[in-house]
Amino acid sequence: MSSTVVSPARLGKKSIGALGVLALSLGALQTVVEPALPLLQRELGISPAQGALVANALLVTGAVIAPVAGKLGDRYGGRRVLVWLMALVSAGGLLAAVAPNLPMLLLGQVLQGVMVGALPLSFILVRRHLSTGESQAAIGVVVALFTGGGMVGTLIAGPIASALSWHGMFAVPTIVIIATTVLVIRWMPPDPPALSQDRIDWPGVALLSATLLVFMLALAVVPGSGLPPLAIGAVVVVVAALATGWVLVERRTASPMVDLRMLAVPATRNAYVLTFFITVSSGMVLFLLPQLFAVRGDGYGFAAGTTTIGLFLLPGAIAGAVSDSVGGIAARRFGPRAVVVVGAVVTAATLISLASLHDEAWQLVLAKVLTAFAAGAGTTALLAGTATAVEARDTGIATSLLVVTRVIGVALGAQVAGALLGASGDRPAESAFVTGFVVAGLVAASALLVVRMTRGAQA
Repeated sequence: MSSTVVSPARLGKKSIGALGVLALSLGALQTVVEPALPLLQRELGISPAQGALVANALLVTGAVIAPVAGKLGDRYGGRRVLVWLMALVSAGGLLAAVAPNLPMLLLGQVLQGVMVGALPLSFILVRRHLSTGESQAAIGVVVALFTGGGMVGTLIAGPIASALSWHGMFAVPTIVIIATTVLVIRWMPPDPPALSQDRIDWPGVALLSATLLVFMLALAVVPGSGLPPLAIGAVVVVVAALATGWVLVERRTASPMVDLRMLAVPATRNAYVLTFFITVSSGMVLFLLPQLFAVRGDGYGFAAGTTTIGLFLLPGAIAGAVSDSVGGIAARRFGPRAVVVVGAVVTAATLISLASLHDEAWQLVLAKVLTAFAAGAGTTALLAGTATAVEARDTGIATSLLVVTRVIGVALGAQVAGALLGASGDRPAESAFVTGFVVAGLVAASALLVVRMTRGAQA
């Protein structure tokens, strides 16, 4: 595969600012549904299970589209593909803003889910227009603003719904996205695509997309569905068969979607494994803490309402947004492995302590701040390190697979935590929360074992 070697124009402040605002507004659109699910269930007359489907539709689409977007960005240029995706996101946001029923709202959420592909495309742009050190810092800022946008979405959902109706929750961020996309078109210099005579590996695209789609749908639907073990086993077999088929296709294709030799490089492979452990632990915390705030048991829990829970979680959301920018800078100065080690130690110690110290709200708030900061810094450091460790033409696919790993890890962690709580009945027992915190801490500590075992291979 050959590529042109062109010296692209450097990104100016306007270009970086446009990318940042776009990331912020995308993060806001992504999270407006979370605090508004009870409202949507009442307004649309849908069940909690259908409400969960609304929340998961965007996540499922995001996991499927991210690697495809990254590969297309590597091939045709990040700016061009980013604009294509933003057109789909805008259409989805506007559709959700006028949706009269559940099917149309779900379709809007599915279209909005392609926003996850914006992250690897942004990484392509900063990688091609900035130096290595500047790219790592810029990636941290973009991820931080995306995370910060999620915090903004959580906070504005209620006020906008009260002032305009729930449709306005989707309309306002979408309008900002449309306006910012126009600025990206105007201010962002085009990045030269990688010229190649090879065809796009569409069978590989289809198989990877199908594998992720079935896996994410299984995570969203199978737990609590009451399916017999044989049916669940069949789902596992289907996922394994699709994944195996994808690997076989990639190994035999002259121009694969994912060059599996890239996954064989220790630095890249270790980044995926470490990201997985970090995000599984993080996903468990994301699920457990709101549940403990909401429950009222004999000597445990706080019986907090939605607004109060949001306020309790706000410091952690702020810490997560700050940590993303810190992670990129720290990766530049100390290296991703050092950031991961510190984050894993902090997370494991915090969660093991939380297993015995969880009878005051401030203890949970502090635990959320520490774990959110550690997880955000660690995963962003790995993203920044990977983006600058691979060939420039592979930046999109390498980072998009890391984004997918983050999505899968968080979803899997939440499902594990939900299973632990669900096993103790309708009202989770205190012992179930204790077990959950211990397991999450041990998963975080597993990252230390990975670092130890892979010493000498830079992550």
